[in-house]
Amino acid sequence: MSVEFIARLIGMIVFSVGGIYVGVLLGRLVAEPQLYAVVFALVGALVGLIATPWFTVRPIRALRAKLIELSARKLLAGMAGLGAGLLVSALVTFPLVQLPPPLKDFLPFFAVLLFSYLGVVLFSMRADDIFQTLASIFSGRISEEASAIIRSTPILVDTSVIIDGRITDIAKTGFIMGELLIPRFVLNELQYVADSADNLRRQRGRRGLEVLSELQKLPDIPVRIVDLDAEDTREVDAKLVVLARRLKCPILTNDYNLNRVAELQGVSVLNINDLANAVKVVLLPGEIFDVNIIQVGKEPGQGIGYLDDGTMVVVEDGEPFIGMLTHVVVTKVLQTSAGRMIFARVTPKNKESL
Repeated sequence: MSVEFIARLIGMIVFSVGGIYVGVLLGRLVAEPQLYAVVFALVGALVGLIATPWFTVRPIRALRAKLIELSARKLLAGMAGLGAGLLVSALVTFPLVQLPPPLKDFLPFFAVLLFSYLGVVLFSMRADDIFQTLASIFSGRISEEASAIIRSTPILVDTSVIIDGRITDIAKTGFIMGELLIPRFVLNELQYVADSADNLRRQRGRRGLEVLSELQKLPDIPVRIVDLDAEDTREVDAKLVVLARRLKCPILTNDYNLNRVAELQGVSVLNINDLANAVKVVLLPGEIFDVNIIQVGKEPGQGIGYLDDGTMVVVEDGEPFIGMLTHVVVTKVLQTSAGRMIFARVTPKNKESL
């Protein structure tokens, strides 16, 4: 039984009782209190059943969603601002209560509201500056753990990254500094893939669940599953972009389409494929290296090989050397969205050996 359903029942009962009371009062004026009581009781029950969630459960849910979206830094700054505003209003109240009525009756209450609001707004707007100042003042006393929390930035994790699995190895190296946020709808999509009838998709989904479990066991990387959602969108990628804009945080993904859409909307993206391409071995035209040619290329006479990091090497006139470790010289390096490709040709020394 949901909370909203219980609220509707309670509202129906309360408004029914109120309707009976109002109906009896009005019915006495026309000598028909029973009829009016029944009519107003039914009207009150209907109003309570329909309208109760709009001023009870749903405002609380909206407030809860807003509080979840706020970072711990802004929450702490807001609470500090509220305390400062109440302190200032308390100091201002003493001279205000000395004023003649009716000013002394409402000005103190107005001062409390005004200074509390200003305190929360000002401290929340300058939360980063406040924490940086505190960190610089108490840098010798703040623990390393607290400093890491202050400096950390949350990172939204896409489903593709969890299924890919390389995020675990990257996290172990310490290059990820922020808290990993996994929205509930991403976890639901991962579970849906794991329950798929297709064997390959099911294996990928189960691998993603294992990767997520391993991530949660890492001591240095906080992983949190959050109930954040973008109710006005249905696509998982669109939800991630909306949440990233709200939280002002990057998205960790290896999905090319999500990468492009997020960049077009001004959202920062951490693409694992880009990171993998950045740390691959850099070879320049003219350099000589060894590659094992394993298959035929698309063009006549071409051979295809791969480096240890997965980089494709297209070897001109390399077909006769299939299955052999061959000396090749780099002719061109091409960077594409799918990764880096190296074009090479067989060295004259190898051609002579044939």
